[in-house]
Amino acid sequence: MSKVIVVTGAGTGMGRLAARSLALAGHTVYASMRGIESRNADKAASARAFAEEHKVNLKVLELDILSAESAQAAADSVLAEQGRVDVLVHNAAHLYFGITEAFTPEQLLRGLDTNVVGALRVNRAFLPIMRKQRSGLLLWVGSGSTRVVPPFLGPYTAAKAAFDSFAESVSYETIKFGIDTTIVMPGIFVDGTAHFPKAESASDTEVQQQYLEIYQPYLDRNEVASRGMTLPGLTPDVQSVADEIVRVVDLPAGTRPFRTTVDFTGVGDIPVNEAAARSRHQFIARLGFGDLLPTGPAVIDGRGIDRTDVT
Repeated sequence: MSKVIVVTGAGTGMGRLAARSLALAGHTVYASMRGIESRNADKAASARAFAEEHKVNLKVLELDILSAESAQAAADSVLAEQGRVDVLVHNAAHLYFGITEAFTPEQLLRGLDTNVVGALRVNRAFLPIMRKQRSGLLLWVGSGSTRVVPPFLGPYTAAKAAFDSFAESVSYETIKFGIDTTIVMPGIFVDGTAHFPKAESASDTEVQQQYLEIYQPYLDRNEVASRGMTLPGLTPDVQSVADEIVRVVDLPAGTRPFRTTVDFTGVGDIPVNEAAARSRHQFIARLGFGDLLPTGPAVIDGRGIDRTDVT
């Protein structure tokens, strides 16, 4: 069944691929981004051209996750055009790369605003629609780095961990409205996203330099080291993240996984997710709130294989 889907941060990378893949799968997709008539006019034009070329229902939507007014206007626009919203894909994010002490508090706060508070703004605009429908899916594009933390990404991994915790908390509060939750956890992808090319560096260059006297070689080989993580015989393809998003969206309500990892490196987040899922289910059951837990698989490996027995 065709669904109405909104994807945040759909101008580049995973969001762009997810929006286009969902449209090709037959859904009505709103590829949202800010500045569709200005800073991202070229990306908006590319999305429209894709829709025309492939004859799919891919629309461009103005949505700045840093503005509650923009989020509300976007929700009002989709509701007016479609009468419903079935899936909200929280994908928008911003990467920070460098020495943690050298990032200013203002930079960290901006990172939290983008990577966490932005999702709240979007939820506050779109969740009333889903709650009224008594149906929907919140799909959060998280990161395996929140489970096994890599070096030199401190502000980013801290924000994504908060984003992940936020997703779990919201899931308890929306399940009684018939709204599913899935957290997609991509592994290491060096190519195919705009994360690293657009990563923000630490602004306190004096502090950064004090560390670089020792750590410069580590930062210099970070990309090579990341590429070297790929398991033998595998080729990381960010399209696989988009494909998994399409697969999850197309699953029947109530059967979707709570977490799914898409990783080619064996970074190790799946065992952490498995242990966390067991503890979470036991804890929530002991509270007597077991009916607030999802009915689908707790953890899968991105190939649809249930990895966790939490009964």
